[in-house]
Parts: sequence; C-alpha cells; structure tokens
Amino acid sequence: MSQAAETTATQAPGDIGLRTAPGDDDARHERIDVHHHYTAPEWVSWAQQNGIADRDNLPPWTRWDESAALDLMDRTGTRTSVLTVAMLGRFQDAATRKESTRVALEAAGDLTARHAGRFAFFTPVFLDDAELSRWSVAHGMDRLGAVGVSARTSTGGTFLGDPKLDPIMAELDERSAVISTHPMQVNSCGGPEGVPPFVCDFLMDTTAAALSLIMNGTLDRFPRLTFVLPHGGGYLPYIAGRIEVFGRQLVPAVDPGRVADYLHRFYYDTAAPMSPSATPTLLAAAGSSRILYGSDWPPTPTRVVTDVTTPALDEDPALGERERRHINRGNALRLLPALAHA
Repeated sequence: MSQAAETTATQAPGDIGLRTAPGDDDARHERIDVHHHYTAPEWVSWAQQNGIADRDNLPPWTRWDESAALDLMDRTGTRTSVLTVAMLGRFQDAATRKESTRVALEAAGDLTARHAGRFAFFTPVFLDDAELSRWSVAHGMDRLGAVGVSARTSTGGTFLGDPKLDPIMAELDERSAVISTHPMQVNSCGGPEGVPPFVCDFLMDTTAAALSLIMNGTLDRFPRLTFVLPHGGGYLPYIAGRIEVFGRQLVPAVDPGRVADYLHRFYYDTAAPMSPSATPTLLAAAGSSRILYGSDWPPTPTRVVTDVTTPALDEDPALGERERRHINRGNALRLLPALAHA
C-alpha cells in the first residue's frame, strides 16, 4: 500500500500532515515516542527577557521547533510524542524558578491542545525542591493534563532512591504515577578526556539511580510507582548477573533472589541508539513488554532518528513483529492509557 493510501481521509485539524492509518498491525505507523525533549520557544523567550538564559548560547537541542517536530514524527510514523519539559539556567530565588516552570508547562499545555493526539507531556519534579515539585505535579497533571512526571536521575549527588525523597514519592505513589527519568548534569565516570557525558556518564548515572531505587527499598515502599529508564536502562540490564552475585555485599544489601523482579519493575526506552547486539540482553532482562520506543530528539539529530535509529529498531533481527508492536505502541498504551483517548 502506498503512503498516500495509508493516510486517513478524516484527519482532525491537529493531524494535518499525519501519514498514518489507525490500526496498522505492525504499529510502525502509529508509534508512541516517550523520549522527546521539549524546550518551549515561549520559555526561551521568557528566559531571554529575564536575563536567565542567552538564546544564542543555549545548546542546539534547545531550539525546538513545532513544524520540525511534526515533520520528524510524520517521517518516522510517530502518532504521539510524550514531551519531557526542559528548562535551563540558574535561578536565584524560588519565585523565579516557579515562574520558569509555569511558563514551560503552560506552553506544553497549549501545544497539546493545538495538536490533540499528537503531543502529550510529563510534568517535572525536582529532587532538590519538594514544594515546587508538589506545585508542578498539581498544576501539570490536574490542570493541564500531564500524563506523568519527569525527574532527573540525580541532582547534586542525590539519586532518585534517596530516602529523603520519600515524601514526594509517597504523593506520586497515591497517583500511581509514571516517572520518566533522565540524566542531566552528572559526575564524570573518570573516563578519558574528550568523551562527552552522554556517551558513558549518562548511562552510569541512570544505572546508579536504578540501583538506588532498588537498594533503598523505594520500589518496595511505593509499589504503584512506575519508572521509565532512558537509553535502554543504561548498564542495568548488562550487570544484572553481577547484582545477583554481589547483592549481599551492597549497602543496603539486595536479596539476589529478587533482582529479576526488580528489573521487571522498570520500563526501558530504546533511545541510545541501541545496538542490535544489545537487544537480546535487554529482552532477557526485561522482556518485550517493558520496552518503549524513544527517539531522543532533538539532542539526537533528525537525520540520525530517521535514517539510523528508527530503521535499526524496525530491522532488529532479535525482534519479531509481535515484539515490535509492543515496543512501538502497545506497551506505551498500557503504561499511559490516557494516550488512547487523545
């Protein structure tokens, strides 16, 4: 069937340009992308006006563009992108930080309203600011319709599983929240000079955050929380055997017999890019029902997403069509059922 024939004749106004057909069995034309970085142009303008950030000196990936995003989604057969709301800059006071969050969230809410079904978003929580986190969760989820929350894997040496974060985790547990995680400003793993942090440090930080959630009992105390680990879970799937062998030597100790259960408490996205040689390990650790499609756009450039990472998933020899349907769409709908009604 030609691409034109696949296009539905009854697109909603927000779906102009969509080249997908609902119900396509292989889901490669109905993907849900759970790893899409969103720096709102409205936030960039606000930050520039308030002397918080210099537009010209911001990283290239902060130049998010609505038309470019929709074009990428159409080219990769992505029905819905779930946005992680990004904000950069140093804040001198709590009021300014709250206003920064409000501006970014309002922009995300407006975008999802303009393009119903194409975009959804996570509202941020802050590991170093419980009060702002509570406000962001209430404003983002209750007023603007966020489908979950996002959090850094660590901030200033505090990892997600730190017991001092229990109050906010308890509130999120009451909501049965989905928590999308991502490393940002991380300590170097001690590698050679010239290795950017996203090559290995990000993966180590994600792994350490997952271990902190396991070791400190966060997953046990808050059983209704669901954490999404980026970049295939960092190194976690590949060191599962080491955790089982040495679990009793960790502090706090981990019961080796529970490691497999803990690994199945997480979801893992495909943003890495993932190598076909790594897929069997992730499948063995998590199963295809816990893997989600992630583009990592725009930090991962458009050309790489359209020509390298997405085709690699579609052609991965370790995956059958059933597994691909789970990864491209089915798992995300089970995890975030609100997307089915968007």
